[in-house]
Amino acid sequence: MTEIIRVVVGGRWSVVGGGAQRGEAENCNLERPKTKIQNPKSQSGLSLIAVMAVMTLFAIALLAVAPTVQQGIQRDKELETIRRGEEVADAIRQYVAFYGGAKLPNSMDDLLEGLPQGTKKRQILRPSAMVDPLSEDGKWRLIQPASKPFVNFERRVQIYNNGMLPASPPQLQSFAIPLANILNTESDSDVKDAEEEIEVVTDNAPFIGVASQSRGTSVIAYYGIENHSKWVFTPLFRSAGTNGAGSGSIPNKGNGSNKPEPPPRRTIP
Repeated sequence: MTEIIRVVVGGRWSVVGGGAQRGEAENCNLERPKTKIQNPKSQSGLSLIAVMAVMTLFAIALLAVAPTVQQGIQRDKELETIRRGEEVADAIRQYVAFYGGAKLPNSMDDLLEGLPQGTKKRQILRPSAMVDPLSEDGKWRLIQPASKPFVNFERRVQIYNNGMLPASPPQLQSFAIPLANILNTESDSDVKDAEEEIEVVTDNAPFIGVASQSRGTSVIAYYGIENHSKWVFTPLFRSAGTNGAGSGSIPNKGNGSNKPEPPPRRTIP
């Protein structure tokens, strides 16, 4: 232990010795270097700018792919509409054939109930096919024989098939013959009119086909038609024609193959 000696110098006590302790005390009194402290507000500002830049790039990327995604969703919905419409058309064919061409269904429920088969009924239409994916209320328009929408659709099929109208099943031929005579009085402007008047009938009417209530422009071309309301799903005009129009075929206009065309347009059937 360091000895501390106190002496009186000039009437005052003074400490002699304890150099080590005194040196330590002097060292403690030395001024320490100041630490540079960054402003936290500036750091948070830089982080916010970086986040905003990333979000801007992400938004631009979304805007670039949005049309493609929307078109894909629309195409899938249209394909489902065509699938269900073709199922309804086949149910109409079975219904008319069962009654020997003497009776048409009067409502979608007639098809859903099925056909008598012994003590039971044979199902010819699934419940899901009764719903039109493109219509707001999900109801199909019932297309009656000799109606203007049906006549125009027949004409469009004939144009798509290079002027040759595909034949219809024998049991349904009686519904197609009057239409063939009416077609001669129709002009191209009547058929191509985009603002074709549509009468929405969804029940209590004998029908030979169904169509959507939607008036939108389609991504897919059905028989060369690019408007939802003008797609008529009917068992008529099903034999193979010069352009491949007919039951079970999905030709592509211009390439002669049965593979789907690349987007944005695909032609069915």
